[in-house]
Amino acid sequence: MVNTTEKDSNYQDLDKMTVLELLTNINKEDKTVPDAVERAIPQIQALVKVAVEGMKKGGRIFYIGAGTSGRLGVLDASECPPTYGVPFDWVIGLIAGGDTAIRKAVEFAEDDMQQAWKDLDEYVITENDIIIGIAASGTTPYVIGGLNEANSRGITTGCVVCNGGSPIAAIAKYPVEAIVGPEFVTGSTRMKSGTAQKLVLNMISTAVMIQLGRVKGNKMVDMQLSNHKLVGRGVRMVMTETGAEETLAAELLEKFGNVRQAIEAFNQKQY
Repeated sequence: MVNTTEKDSNYQDLDKMTVLELLTNINKEDKTVPDAVERAIPQIQALVKVAVEGMKKGGRIFYIGAGTSGRLGVLDASECPPTYGVPFDWVIGLIAGGDTAIRKAVEFAEDDMQQAWKDLDEYVITENDIIIGIAASGTTPYVIGGLNEANSRGITTGCVVCNGGSPIAAIAKYPVEAIVGPEFVTGSTRMKSGTAQKLVLNMISTAVMIQLGRVKGNKMVDMQLSNHKLVGRGVRMVMTETGAEETLAAELLEKFGNVRQAIEAFNQKQY
């Protein structure tokens, strides 16, 4: 049986299409992705809830994957510290082949069943950690090996896959299956599958961080003020939350270096 992600494209003779036809048809396929993700919301909810429980006890989220899936995990993990002001070891992305594979494919790295646990073991995994395997096919050996070993040690496991009834979904305790159907270019899972995975990872990390109190109202009050744009955003946040004039809001932000602390200082008149 051929996996859905490997089935022939719904479109023929791509090389004979005009640029407009290519773009229109790619877009038409992309529009189906959010619907696939919506169908997986109950699964995503279960994974988020268990991840929050683990992290409240001091656990961490680990993403493991290969190729596009691995890169998406690394991307999501790397964006959590600047967005939510959390330590760099709260969410960690590991890719088959190591950091070199982020930019350049490492041949056959994904076929090693033992390497994922070796990579994870460097972080001294505990029972409060959550290991999430990312694999469009749902068959990547690197991910299978890592999840199997984690399960054997009583560690919570989840996954994000794009095929129904996959081996990885069967292994993971909290599977997420976003079935997007055949790719526009046959087998090119960096397209619809990759988009679905990115959407799901956005949902997981964002929901987890909000549940952990890293957002106030709808604002990223713990974001890192790493450039002028973000400093300006921070000033506006302080102004909105406190009613302070721009000059005072800027002074508070400069003094405390954090939107949350600036707001608290204003409310407690500690300035």
